Amino acid sequence: QVQLVESGGGLVQPGGSLRLSCAASGFTFSRYHMAWYRQAPGKERELVATISRASDIINYADSVKGRFTISRDNAKNTVYLQMNSLKPEDTAVYYCNAVVLTTGSGRLYDWGQGTQVTVSS
Repeated sequence: QVQLVESGGGLVQPGGSLRLSCAASGFTFSRYHMAWYRQAPGKERELVATISRASDIINYADSVKGRFTISRDNAKNTVYLQMNSLKPEDTAVYYCNAVVLTTGSGRLYDWGQGTQVTVSS
């Protein structure tokens, strides 16, 4: 049974940082590209970043380029999202998933519970 467990969210002031983690199980993590998504209140879920199996191809949404860093540890079956210089518009529930393409197309599994990130003073 596939499980995606996101953690690390919280309340942070504008300009602050958070590091999200996503622990994956139930599939061969190292064989799949991974992605982070987010969904803000009243908005559709959007792709934030993707990372290839070997971490050699990484893509970011324009809105987070230069501020967020995606990484993975295949030995720990975990993907991370380091978020710096956070803005109020980054407030959302953040999710991870395995994807078919490094462009983010082809989400493979059901969503986990996500982790809430709130950026507010």
